[in-house]
Amino acid sequence: MSRPQTLAEWQALAARLTPQLQGNAFINDEFVPAVSGETFESLNPATGERLAMVASCDSADAEIAIRHARAAFKSGIWSRMAPTRRKQVLLRLAELMEAHQDELALLDSLDMGKPVTSALNDMAGAIGSIRHQAESIDKLYGEVAPTGQQALGMVLREPLGVVASIVPWNFPLMMTAWKIAPALAAGNSVILKPSEKSPLSALRLAQLAREAGIPSGVFQVLPGFGHTVGRALALSMDVECLAFTGSTAVGKQLMQYAGQSNLKRVFLECGGKSPNIVFADCANLDRVAESAAAAIFYNQGEVCIAGSRLLVENSIRDAFVAKVVAAAERMQPGDPLDPASFMGAMVDSTQYERVMGYIRQGVEEGAALRAGGEEVDGPGLFIRPVVFDGVTPQMAIGCEEIFGPVLSVFGFETEDEALALANDSDFGLAAGVWSQDIDRIMRVTHRLESGQVFVNNWAGGDQTMPFGGVKQSGNGRDKSHHSLAEYTQLKSVWIELS
Repeated sequence: MSRPQTLAEWQALAARLTPQLQGNAFINDEFVPAVSGETFESLNPATGERLAMVASCDSADAEIAIRHARAAFKSGIWSRMAPTRRKQVLLRLAELMEAHQDELALLDSLDMGKPVTSALNDMAGAIGSIRHQAESIDKLYGEVAPTGQQALGMVLREPLGVVASIVPWNFPLMMTAWKIAPALAAGNSVILKPSEKSPLSALRLAQLAREAGIPSGVFQVLPGFGHTVGRALALSMDVECLAFTGSTAVGKQLMQYAGQSNLKRVFLECGGKSPNIVFADCANLDRVAESAAAAIFYNQGEVCIAGSRLLVENSIRDAFVAKVVAAAERMQPGDPLDPASFMGAMVDSTQYERVMGYIRQGVEEGAALRAGGEEVDGPGLFIRPVVFDGVTPQMAIGCEEIFGPVLSVFGFETEDEALALANDSDFGLAAGVWSQDIDRIMRVTHRLESGQVFVNNWAGGDQTMPFGGVKQSGNGRDKSHHSLAEYTQLKSVWIELS
């Protein structure tokens, strides 16, 4: 079947798909209701309509899933499977995801409001991650130590055990793939806790994982809330690793839970307030302005690496901001199923009110509102792109993560001032530099306190590049061989020879 091309075709696919949506938890190869029988609504934020009732798992469900995950790991059915065989299974999963990518993209679009075209891009990233980690399985070597002839020293890489992956709602399936692909590739058993705001694609993925041949207990999905099932996973003495993407506040709580339980590993990718620095010597201001606008307005600004702080050299600031405002006018929200929509709906009313509150606060604190700010009529939770100029680091919109389509513009005179502004943040997830001066690029890149630096682009990279931050943006890395290594532990073996 060919991919839908129009709003009507995507709506028709949604009408066929929604009556069949799976809402039960996936435990030990079976879809089951929560032990408590509790459920919660999955709502379409663009329309307010109910999509499905989803199992609300808690500690009882976590205990059952952990028991099955540990039994599967101990049995060796996956953990001791030959790496080439694990690779075949994961490559089969990638094939199934590719065959169903329109459906998976539609689920994420319906569930959290993102444009379906954006969700299709996510599917490419998710499938690419599964394939990359699958192909890496049999290429991650152990070591032989340089000993004398009387001994043999080996350094082995072994899976950790049970991994709990807690993923966010803004890129539901792509972030899921970033987490589960290396963990499964390394031989671990994985329990996935999708966000309660976007669980549907994770449950569909479970069906595909079963079809691909991932053994019982090796991959399970527990929908529910962070303070119930998420907390139970984090405090479990039988979970060896937490892999989390979400807010810094929750990341800190998970680290405390790890200390209170079994000192499990905790890999965090948390918040951001990323600086995007534009120097006067950059080439093609129109292209840069378009990129700067997309860096914050893509996915409704619900992006951890959103370029939410735009730092512009004062000599070009007025002209450049005018170009950004013009670009923002071309990036208005619309029906997420319309391929022409650049932005969709905010994920839920809580996030909508949070963003609108920041917009009001920005005006009250004296920032100059250059674009947006008004509410959008209609049933959906839509917010127009917002541009504030004259922002200072003391303003809430200048230092706090908003997670919405709100751009804060700062001016600077010198390179040192730009760096001081950029690094004046608790976060360090990403940063951008626009310049044609290679010496400046290298100086600034080295001095930026960030896990990622994008030069003359925003959000560039592929599966070969690690993704993660510094400071309060976290400590783990997704993608690349580096993430695969994180889900293994080293074992030193010293053999005395006669």
